[in-house]
Amino acid sequence: MALMPKRVKFRKNQRGKIKGEATRGQTVEFGEFGLQSMELGWVTGRHLEAGRITATHLLGGEGRVYIRVFPHKSVTSTPEETRMGKGKGEPEFYAAVVKAGTVLFEIGGVSEAIAKEALNRVAHKMPVRVRFVKRRHRL
Repeated sequence: MALMPKRVKFRKNQRGKIKGEATRGQTVEFGEFGLQSMELGWVTGRHLEAGRITATHLLGGEGRVYIRVFPHKSVTSTPEETRMGKGKGEPEFYAAVVKAGTVLFEIGGVSEAIAKEALNRVAHKMPVRVRFVKRRHRL
């Protein structure tokens, strides 16, 4: 089941522009290792669900997977071969707006080698370029 909000104030959003780098959600907070985006884009609920399934399958009950983004943005489209006019299309899917530096996934409770392998498989499911990052411990 793809991620989507339970209820929203407005069904249809404008597309908007994605600019700049992430100012929040750019450090590993919950787990020990993370997957950080390196470019701008939309990550749909299906991408996130595919990544979650891949990571939990490889971990096999060990450790914990955290998803740090949620798809709030509804993306609409009109059906193929429809004439112009007749208003805006219906919501097709929900996407999370991701900026460069946003941590998408985190894994905790496993060794670095296993986390690296799991997040590498998740990276292949993502529509944006990502990199493996470790948690920085504060003093």
